Amino acid sequence: MRTISPKSSKAVFGFAVFLSAIAVLSAQSLRTIRKGTYMSAQQGVRVRAPEITGGRGWLNTDKPLSLVALKGKVVLLDFWTYGCINCIHIIPDLKRLEEKYANQLVVIGVHSAKFENEKETENIRRIILRYEIEHPVYNDAEFKVWQSYGVRAWPTQILIDPAGYVIGSISGEGNYDPIDMAIGKAVADFRARGELNEEPLKLSLERAKVGNLPLAFPGKVLADSKGDRLFIADSNHNRIVVTKLDGTLVETIGTGEHGFADGAFDKASFYRPQGMALEADNLYIADTENHLIRRVDLKARTVKTIAGTGKQSHDYFKQGPAREVGLNSPWDLQLVGRTLYIAMAGPHQIWKLDLEKEAVSTFAGSGREARLDGSLLEAGFAQPSGLATDGQSLFVADSESNIIRAIDLSSGQVKTVVGGDLFKFGDVDGLGDDVRLQHPLGIFALDGRVLIADTYNHKIKLLDPAARSVKTLFGTGKPGQTDGNSPSLYEPGGLSVADNRLYVADTNNHAVRVVNLKTKGISTLRIKGLEPPAALTTAAATDSDTAPNFEEIVLVPQRLRANQNGIVVVQVDLPAGYHLNPMAPQRYRLSVESGGQHVGLMSSSVTGSSGRDREVKETSKNLRLPLRIPFRAYEAGKADLRVQLTLFYCREDNTGTCRIKTLVWRAPLEVGTDTVASNEIKIQGRASAE
Repeated sequence: MRTISPKSSKAVFGFAVFLSAIAVLSAQSLRTIRKGTYMSAQQGVRVRAPEITGGRGWLNTDKPLSLVALKGKVVLLDFWTYGCINCIHIIPDLKRLEEKYANQLVVIGVHSAKFENEKETENIRRIILRYEIEHPVYNDAEFKVWQSYGVRAWPTQILIDPAGYVIGSISGEGNYDPIDMAIGKAVADFRARGELNEEPLKLSLERAKVGNLPLAFPGKVLADSKGDRLFIADSNHNRIVVTKLDGTLVETIGTGEHGFADGAFDKASFYRPQGMALEADNLYIADTENHLIRRVDLKARTVKTIAGTGKQSHDYFKQGPAREVGLNSPWDLQLVGRTLYIAMAGPHQIWKLDLEKEAVSTFAGSGREARLDGSLLEAGFAQPSGLATDGQSLFVADSESNIIRAIDLSSGQVKTVVGGDLFKFGDVDGLGDDVRLQHPLGIFALDGRVLIADTYNHKIKLLDPAARSVKTLFGTGKPGQTDGNSPSLYEPGGLSVADNRLYVADTNNHAVRVVNLKTKGISTLRIKGLEPPAALTTAAATDSDTAPNFEEIVLVPQRLRANQNGIVVVQVDLPAGYHLNPMAPQRYRLSVESGGQHVGLMSSSVTGSSGRDREVKETSKNLRLPLRIPFRAYEAGKADLRVQLTLFYCREDNTGTCRIKTLVWRAPLEVGTDTVASNEIKIQGRASAE
């Protein structure tokens, strides 16, 4: 849990759930415990929930929401910021609540960003896709909603009853049961009064606007020069992709579905894997959201769990048999001899796995989220997410404190090499404590230096540990996907080097980028033949009733010549560098909305077709533009034609974002005896890369 007071708070509320009833809460004194932040309760005080205003807009909904319009619903506000591991941990709890109270509860994510990069709506949209969030999210970039509710920590949940009054609040993670109990009581009470709205709330999800790509938010990479292998943690496809260093596809490991099954490559499953380490033909994987360490036998082609129980642990100091000790969001791995070090992001610690003894234990960090140097047990880390070694020191990308740490493996001392602190971040090269990074996730030790994936600055930087100096190597500081000698990146998360080439997991570009360390040029790795897992077909592509990313265009009236065949020509200009996705079913539907006696569609272009169809439609992966659909004009009169086209289109290199666009044209038609009228109906549209 992360505490902040950006400006003066007006009020703070808290949960107090009793066995027999729920107390209504008000602003009172704060007490903090490991599991969360609670408030003392006062009976009989009712506080109306402030409206959700002052931010930069909504996501996962096609219109703004208001508490007034949601009257009759139980509303749960989740205050979060997307780089916070504790916020990530409660997403499964929110999903459980949404499923249990599907028609009674509305969860609203209030995204009050810690980092400047997290304030951008497009970046929040990417994280919504990454963590499969299916509730409305409000961009509270200026902390207006945060202040109105007196919030002081990420994550915080505030519960509002169907009459629009605050029931209470709770902070931290692991609070499913009290929240569930509070919601259940509110639902029962208001249902009994006849004041509960149980009509489903229809949403327009961000995932309906994008298609699937060969890679989905790859988190880490591992390059093996000796074996000519590149291992890619295809995190949101829940698998490991193996290629040669030139991008030639070798194989994929895992079914692509969420799971924790061991076994053969085509049977095993993962859940958002991240860091990896290689020992001969054994590949070790941080199976992050399963809270497991997995071992892949590359010769036998099998996956085996070697550490963790599969359940998130909240223990800070633990040791014992590896399969009996719970882990907490292992994010990266580093092998030193027969010891596998683990960046344990959840408890803000470094753990270690003795591969000989098959035992796991805490290695460094008190569990306190802080920038604190000293001995192994005194030191404080803040969401460590990257590891590297030069053989003498273990370097740590301490992401939430925006620093790079070094653990001396001989003396056991932890020190900060460069960077600021929990709320001291930015983009400043230089020396020591004057350096400013922004949520660095990946590092790699190379020839006495350390490469840094300065994730939220969209840069690769170079650290000289001895001089405590940092300089920018690649990236503009703005998100992008430009190759060449002035490259741009988008939240890179992992780094690895082989044969003078730096491989970058360019997470938000769904790509692996390759930097030639001699020429300094960057390119995007092309992996021919790689497709998304069959189990993860895009929901919008498989639902013929949806119209994702909808835009309607009304055309000017058009005259047609009576008793003549004609053709409807539909063309859509795609953005430069984009193509129709051959893995997704494109679809169209034409219908005569009125005036069927004047105009009829033909089900095919075969001579002799009746032309009396009121509707024609097709779904096909082989659809090509422009569409050409025949029709027939009959006796004079007016008709209305409706054309709907849903396209899935991607960058030529199948990275970036694969977009979905639905265009609807309404074409008023007038059939007459005008002999110069054209019977070609031209319909034109444009699809955007934004």
